[in-house]
Amino acid sequence: MNDTLFSIAQSWCAGESSLNCTEELLDWIRKRNETIAVEIQKIAFPKDGFWFYDYENGCIRNQNSSFFSITGYRQRRAGRTVCSQPIIMQEEIGYLGILCRKIDGVMHFLMQAKIEPGNVNKIQISPTIQATKSNFTRKHGGASPPYLEYFLNAGKYEIIVDQIQSEQSSRFYKKRNRNIILHVEEEIPVLPSHRWMTLGQIKRLMREDNLVNMDTRTVLSCIPFSKLNLQPLVLSGLSDCFRDKSLFRSVFLGDGQNKLPRIYQYINNWKMFQNVDCELLPLHELEDWEMRGNEFVCKHPYPFKVIFCNILIEGREVRHWTQPLFEATGIATFGLICCEEDGVLRFLVKATSEAGCFDGIELGPTIQREAAAFRQEEDAVSRYFSDCLKCGKGVLFDHLLSEEGGRFYQEQNRNLLIKANIQDLPALPEGYFLLDYHTLNELVQVNNVLNIQLRNLISLLEA
Repeated sequence: MNDTLFSIAQSWCAGESSLNCTEELLDWIRKRNETIAVEIQKIAFPKDGFWFYDYENGCIRNQNSSFFSITGYRQRRAGRTVCSQPIIMQEEIGYLGILCRKIDGVMHFLMQAKIEPGNVNKIQISPTIQATKSNFTRKHGGASPPYLEYFLNAGKYEIIVDQIQSEQSSRFYKKRNRNIILHVEEEIPVLPSHRWMTLGQIKRLMREDNLVNMDTRTVLSCIPFSKLNLQPLVLSGLSDCFRDKSLFRSVFLGDGQNKLPRIYQYINNWKMFQNVDCELLPLHELEDWEMRGNEFVCKHPYPFKVIFCNILIEGREVRHWTQPLFEATGIATFGLICCEEDGVLRFLVKATSEAGCFDGIELGPTIQREAAAFRQEEDAVSRYFSDCLKCGKGVLFDHLLSEEGGRFYQEQNRNLLIKANIQDLPALPEGYFLLDYHTLNELVQVNNVLNIQLRNLISLLEA
């Protein structure tokens, strides 16, 4: 494992590949977009059909009770309703899996050019396999996804990552997926839908709006660099490959402080003492929601609504189907502030509770702000972030990246990395933590501690 992790760390610094240069990869995506047929139409919700409203159970589901359903959710605190909305029920755990292999001495990752019905731009760069359990057990009646056998037989290979991680808890109810990376030494046949890339190339492609999908980002965020154990001379050589030395020290050395007890103390106190009552209820009992035209919408501004679509995609296991999708009503902002202290880069994270969070609360980014029309809570940190953004101070990354296209319709959100002077930060309110990458990387090895927005932002960091 140590040698493989070292090779992956080197691949992080490899901005190009002897197999496919980055421009060739962009051209590959462009040509596939030009030749593949995709047609997505919003339609009226069918009164009967494969998908229907099950009035008895109060949910939107399909006739096979497979894939997912949509039901009502309500959360109360101290007897007051604080959240009332539709929520996606998808109890099954799917694969988000990437195969990696050393080619010409450099670790490469086998990535897929994949279309999801909700993608804003057709094809996005996805993991080797991205499949729900209903999908890979062929509940849809179509073919099995390619490369499935590697992950079903993962024990035959070197397992780099195998984690059950949360999905978007504001839309999903306790939804999780299996994030897995396998190192394979044998030759792997490469389909036209797949290409080998270095980790550095993938991170470079994340700077293209809506190109590298959410599933790729979450899987790569789980690579356990904190487990890498190197001799000083080898570590020094790896450091030479990193332009940002404070990031290098943050990843591979850390700041020497054990902040895990304080983090868990805060999280466990929240779980023990927070007075939150949650319940699932029929959609027709959501008082603030109604059918308006062909959409299920909230009567007041809300981050999303439910729509229904007719979908035709060439090259999928199933080419034509209909399904409901959640459509965002604006662009959310996910921001991560970082700052250097004693030569080590630290990241400002916040303990965040969301409606469908599997364990109630997870660590999220500095800022996790839904569309502007939705009510927001302000504090000293969020005001500081807004001030930095307003004047463009310290912005390292600012791009639109897509959310999960299998359940969300054309949702793209603004992802920001901002570097600040630690002396300029306001006093941190309760629930905020300033942590090095090494600590975050230790925490991501535990299920359901870092939320998907934070994991996605961590994945954006370039050597």
